Amino acid sequence: MNHVHELSAAGTSVWLDDLSRDRLTSGNLAELISGTGIVGVTTNPAIFAKAMSAGTAYDEQIGALKAAGAGASEAVFTMAVEDVRNACDAFAAVYEASGGVDGRVSIEVDPGLADDREGTVAQAKQLYADVARENVMIKIPATEACLPAITEVLAAGISVNVTLIFSVERYRQVVAAFIEGISQAQANGHDLSRIHSVASFFVSRVDTEVDRRLAEIGTAAALAVQGKAGLANARLAYEAFTVDLLQDSRWEQLQAAGAHAQRPLWASTGVKNPDYPDTLYVTGLVGPQTVNTMPEDTLDATIDHATVTGDTLTGTGDDAREVFAALEDLGVDLADVFRVLEHEGVEKFVSSWQELLDTIGERL
Repeated sequence: MNHVHELSAAGTSVWLDDLSRDRLTSGNLAELISGTGIVGVTTNPAIFAKAMSAGTAYDEQIGALKAAGAGASEAVFTMAVEDVRNACDAFAAVYEASGGVDGRVSIEVDPGLADDREGTVAQAKQLYADVARENVMIKIPATEACLPAITEVLAAGISVNVTLIFSVERYRQVVAAFIEGISQAQANGHDLSRIHSVASFFVSRVDTEVDRRLAEIGTAAALAVQGKAGLANARLAYEAFTVDLLQDSRWEQLQAAGAHAQRPLWASTGVKNPDYPDTLYVTGLVGPQTVNTMPEDTLDATIDHATVTGDTLTGTGDDAREVFAALEDLGVDLADVFRVLEHEGVEKFVSSWQELLDTIGERL
């Protein structure tokens, strides 16, 4: 029994935010599953850029892809799909034991498609077919253009990880897209019990941007609120989950037909400010029907010294609103914060993806 198991007992599934060929072939992922209790994996363009740009683990496959005349994009997706498929197999027992709730592995569509609904839908369906494992989740960004894509992919019976959510307002739109997608999946004759979804809410980046603005204000009152926005924002999202989704009459009908709730997933949970506790975004976001995906350093810190006190989400909405009210009184434009973060989030993933394509292109 470790702190990961304690989180699980309180309702929070722990997933690893990392994947690489080395982690798979060395047996490290299998050891983490059996030894620490992680029950899923998330990936993103930055993770694959780091994995594929270093070491020799992909050399043999790159050689075969070169001989076959593959371009950089085809090569990257081929290698990523193989890693995700093998990770899905590693989590097969967890997937079965949890009834499909956990044992999930996420792979993201090309971040350059963030403003392309049709391209996102087409690639999501292709990735699902290529991985060919039921426990895969296709990551789609929660940009305005991709909200309809989320609905359409869910309607096709494909499990979706909605990523790059920063504001509660956008999260509510994601919930609406999810409910509509599951409704259409039912109309299309899909078994709702086989479709799962998570809504990935980014946490630490909110504190980074808000803290920067508070530092510019520089008053004692401003500095006193630093490090509080990320948790407050996520807690308001959890409150919205319990109301906008769980208490929606349309959702109740879908749930009666076998549908599973779209769980909030806390992403970007590694602290960016070394002055903050390294498990800040773990122990402060514990509650029923949630997921926390952690980089390895945060996972190690959680196992080593996290203090898990049970549910730290339910009933925290009023305190979170007080934090937001204080920020607004200080002149922090939260709507602008979230616009900036979404734009930067997409741009960072596009940049990482392009760097990876350039690197693999050179190697080919």
